[in-house]
Amino acid sequence: MVCDRHDCFWDYNDYKPMIRTIYFVILVYFLLGGVAFYFINRRKEPGDARKNWIKFSTYFLIINILFFSIVINPIAFRQLALVIIIAGFYELFKLFRKSGYNRKGLFLLSAFLFAVLSFGFFFFSGMKKELILFSFIILSIFDSFSQITGQLWGRKKLCPKISPNKTVEGFTGGALVAILSALLIKSLIAAPSLEAMLLAAGVVLFAFTGDISASYYKRKYNVKDFSNFIPGHGGFLDRFDSLVAVGAWIAFIGSLINI
Repeated sequence: MVCDRHDCFWDYNDYKPMIRTIYFVILVYFLLGGVAFYFINRRKEPGDARKNWIKFSTYFLIINILFFSIVINPIAFRQLALVIIIAGFYELFKLFRKSGYNRKGLFLLSAFLFAVLSFGFFFFSGMKKELILFSFIILSIFDSFSQITGQLWGRKKLCPKISPNKTVEGFTGGALVAILSALLIKSLIAAPSLEAMLLAAGVVLFAFTGDISASYYKRKYNVKDFSNFIPGHGGFLDRFDSLVAVGAWIAFIGSLINI
């Protein structure tokens, strides 16, 4: 990999080994997650355990689709970003329509904010794929391990009125694993350790904010999920709300400091 202060490009001979290493890290994390889910599901009713495994398996498939779309064909990732944006607008409007067009102010404000975030997210989908991959991996680690640590050790509710399943322990565990994981993949963006960890901290913060914002919208319309399109996860916004928010933030911070 050849870099100067502002530019970085991949030598072909370095690129494939790096991607293999990163994908191996992802697989190891998923293996650890699978072991954790095994112990979590032993304490659950068979029906709930089955739902957990469906959610875990679907998430693994989604991660692979997004990972390889970024690595092999960035145009494919941009097309997926457009699908997520269109589906997100549809799901926002769908809940508004099903409510009998109640809470018009909330819908208009939410649609406006989502439009702003979507603009940033779409811009993000066209940035350097190394930066996209770094952000996506950190987000995925945070999302996975916040659920795992929350289910294993979660006691104190973080936002009980908005998202009852989120706990302080879950957020803390997911954030720590994600930020420390930035040290393992910092070479993706040719960043020093502190800079990579700060960038990862920003990913965690915006991922959480995006998730909570989507949950708030759902609670106001008295629904659990935006739709049931994705098995075990709900709708597009249930699964990709954090990705949209993170992408918008990376696009914004990238335009300021040229990362």
